[in-house]
Amino acid sequence: MNNSEISSPLWRLTAATLCTGVLAGLGGMMLALILHYIQHLAFGYSPDFIISSESFLQGVSEATRSRRLIVLIICGAVAGAGWWALYRWGKPLVSIAAAVKSESPRMPFVSTTIHALLQIITVALGSPLGREVAPREIGAVSANWLSLRFRLTARETQIMIACGAGAGLAAVYNVPLGGAVFVLEVLLGAFRWPLLLPAIATSSVAALVAWIGLGNESQYHLMQLNTTPALLVWSAVMGPVFGVAAYGFTRMTNRAKAQAPRDARLIIYNLLNFAFIGILAGWLPQLLGNGKGPAQLSFDNQITVALAATVLMGKLVITWSTLRAGAQGGLLTPGLSNGALLACILGALWNIFWPGTSLGAFAIIGAAAFLASSMKMPLTAIVLIMEFTRVDHDFLIPILFAVSGSVACFTLCSKITDKK
Repeated sequence: MNNSEISSPLWRLTAATLCTGVLAGLGGMMLALILHYIQHLAFGYSPDFIISSESFLQGVSEATRSRRLIVLIICGAVAGAGWWALYRWGKPLVSIAAAVKSESPRMPFVSTTIHALLQIITVALGSPLGREVAPREIGAVSANWLSLRFRLTARETQIMIACGAGAGLAAVYNVPLGGAVFVLEVLLGAFRWPLLLPAIATSSVAALVAWIGLGNESQYHLMQLNTTPALLVWSAVMGPVFGVAAYGFTRMTNRAKAQAPRDARLIIYNLLNFAFIGILAGWLPQLLGNGKGPAQLSFDNQITVALAATVLMGKLVITWSTLRAGAQGGLLTPGLSNGALLACILGALWNIFWPGTSLGAFAIIGAAAFLASSMKMPLTAIVLIMEFTRVDHDFLIPILFAVSGSVACFTLCSKITDKK
């Protein structure tokens, strides 16, 4: 895109950009507050606070087994009935990617909002999928609505929709730079001034607005972690392993989504799926939620190799079954968690021969490498990990080593499969 493609007055573009950031920030903030409120209500922890120091993993671990099962059955009923009704009576959904590429961008406001709320409610009730798609959709549909009000051109509307999606991500996770890079790398696929400025502005404004209700907090809190020579070598050697793992995960989830029903079978499939998850969670509460809890345990060196392997296998199974049942949600945090858990396993084996590196350090690198390939966004993944954890700058080098190897191997696997 070049400057000549922008034809609306500068004041109108500026107003649309700022308003998009504000609405995306408010939308992301409200979704996050709804998520926390439902989590506390469902599992009975921190009843006097919406944002509390007690984590979701702590809350579900303290809940009784029967309560976990009941909540997950309710989750299945909400997911099945909700998405069946939406597909049956709502306007056809338009994805963010499709809207950004469309010559006449239109996202149905009511259907998209309901779709986002269903994701937030089910993730709050224990779905293993991510919550990041919902704020992106709210930000995008808000931007679409504003673009019509400001009478922007089709191309300008595409840009605003992409910026709204990135701003929603920035708001809910407090990652202003990550939201902007996501817009440029993933949604628009270009780094140019006419795209860079609105991407940065909307994500920054949205993150700032969300501070009102969510505070200026990082998603993960780290103990002191150090880079070591062993970690640097491990990052280069194991990067391709994460690429292969991410490729397998992507193939599995894509196939599950393609096979998911969109009719009345959604009700039965989701009830059975979430009841199954509720039974498993009676013994392994770490399975509930989008994976933030296990990732935090990995970063804090508070997970054993046996537990990491068990949770990783369980997460893979229930992520597949949930997508196959037709529930909706993101794969950003699940991918990050999978990478962290796999890194703990591989790091523990590495420490046998070259000891001295904490599992938390391995987990940070693995999370970035897996996320970069599974979501096909290497630059965004690097920035997100740095903003999510606020890890020491020295970790940038091993992260780059691992991400490079992971993406290269993922691409190679994709090319081999395409030739078959």
